[in-house]
Amino acid sequence: MNLPETEIPTRLFDRVLLRRLLRYARPHRAALAACVGLLLPMALLTNALPLFVRRAVDDVLVASGGRPADRLRGLLALAGLYIAVAAVAFGLRFVHGLILSRVGLRILYRLRADIFAKVLRLPLRLFDRIPVGRLMTRVTSDVEAMQRLLTDGLVGLVGDVFTLAGLVGYMLYLSPRLAGYLLLLLPFLFASVAFLNRRIRRSHRDVRRRQSALNAHLQEQLTGMTTIQLFNRESHAARRFDRFNAELREAFLSAIRWFSWLFPSMEALNAVAVLLILAVGGHALLKGDGRVSLGILVAFLAYIREFFRPLEDLSDKSNILQAAMASSERVFGLLDEPEEQPDLPHPLEWTGFRGGVEFDRVWFAYEGENWVLQDVSFRLEPGESVAVVGATGAGKTSLISLLARFYEVSRGAIRLDGLDVRDVRRAELRRRIGLVPQDPFIFTGTLATNISLDNPALDRAAVRAAAQFVNAALFIEARPGGFDGPVLERGATLSTGQKQLLALARAVAQNPDILLILDEATASVDTETERLIQDALRRLMKGRTSIVIAHRLSTIRHVDRILVLRQGRLVEQGTHAQLIHEGGYYRRLYDLLARQPPR
Repeated sequence: MNLPETEIPTRLFDRVLLRRLLRYARPHRAALAACVGLLLPMALLTNALPLFVRRAVDDVLVASGGRPADRLRGLLALAGLYIAVAAVAFGLRFVHGLILSRVGLRILYRLRADIFAKVLRLPLRLFDRIPVGRLMTRVTSDVEAMQRLLTDGLVGLVGDVFTLAGLVGYMLYLSPRLAGYLLLLLPFLFASVAFLNRRIRRSHRDVRRRQSALNAHLQEQLTGMTTIQLFNRESHAARRFDRFNAELREAFLSAIRWFSWLFPSMEALNAVAVLLILAVGGHALLKGDGRVSLGILVAFLAYIREFFRPLEDLSDKSNILQAAMASSERVFGLLDEPEEQPDLPHPLEWTGFRGGVEFDRVWFAYEGENWVLQDVSFRLEPGESVAVVGATGAGKTSLISLLARFYEVSRGAIRLDGLDVRDVRRAELRRRIGLVPQDPFIFTGTLATNISLDNPALDRAAVRAAAQFVNAALFIEARPGGFDGPVLERGATLSTGQKQLLALARAVAQNPDILLILDEATASVDTETERLIQDALRRLMKGRTSIVIAHRLSTIRHVDRILVLRQGRLVEQGTHAQLIHEGGYYRRLYDLLARQPPR
């Protein structure tokens, strides 16, 4: 995702981003229209309050004649009107804020749902190059910045425009001359805001980039905390985190420095405006110009304070806009990523699943032409069990990833029961495959939910039967809470063997009639657990087409055939006895493993 890191012509790209952002506001246009409709009476009522002050000064406080009691009653009447108008304005503002908050939360929900749905459709090769922390930033802080723009930003912008229009209208009504002098300051204000906004946007883009880098680094360090502590690398990890943290701090400071110039600029212009109105209005008042009274001058000073408040808000909206544009570039960059290759419009259907597998001259590379598999061809008959062996990096795991269509073949074809796997629905294909990875992922929840994966079609009886079938019920029922016992993040309290047994139970529960694939399922377990797994495997593999990737001799001895991979090529295949007799590459691997001491 290079979009956020590049410089793009901002005027054109802002228009594109805003158009895409507004699509999320479209379902709530009635509520947003109500919010906008409330803005005009809010602006009219709020801006009318200084008029009561002017009346109080000119008609009551400095007016000649009239009894003190009558003047006091007049003052109280104006005060009552002031309070009534302010209360109505307050009520409208409350309703406006409530509607806007509800709309904002719904937009936030929709944005996050769309991003997560997109992530679920992305190909696995994308996760090979994008850290999890960066994806988390897209779903959290980036989405919040976009939501602020759609609610506080755009609606607030309309509100500020209405407020400014009302203020200018009331000031022109009171004194066109004083209003004209005040409006002379606007070009200087807009010039300073335009100058600073360009730098603020650049700073916010850098903040988002640094935030993503920090999140990605933090996620990686927390995941690898065991390794860090085991090798006493805490001080090194602290120094690296400090570097990422310092870079983010400097990016924030840069953004704050530029943004901090906005409000002092406003305050300076506010002070100039007050001095200008005092000078012009005071001079007219002292000369006895009947067009400017003390009440008008006092009301104008109040309007000056209110006049710069929406202008300051506009500067804040500009900051929201810059942050949202930087975030939008990143979020829409993710949403525009190519998804998994779609299924065919009219995919083929299985008439009856048997489990025959054929690799026909398969080539595969993760990048370019750095081939992981080269011209691999073999055939498995339904119900046949095979083991795939080879040194690390020979392409064993890539082979099963292609069969499950986690990746697509670069050349050649893979067929299941004679059907090219690209011609069937991906979901239907994976429903036929029971994959037990070398390091199975365990979710937070309970032992039962880790087997059922919250599938409503699996009741407790089916979960228990699957666990008993693979010998997982032995350790599950011995734990506090049994099947309802809690599981911490990534199965922190479970052993490697217990995770493997849970993964086997999961495969059985989810896919009762499966092509079974085991990726080094007993590579890192103790002897006792290995016996339980081996017993489960013998029952699981009976009558099922099974592909076993294993380094354990005890695993590969019991299969019907062994496939030997070397540097991405299939160099030998046959039974254990045949390959030992031939004395080739497999024999050398076997001898190396045989010399390793037992655990």
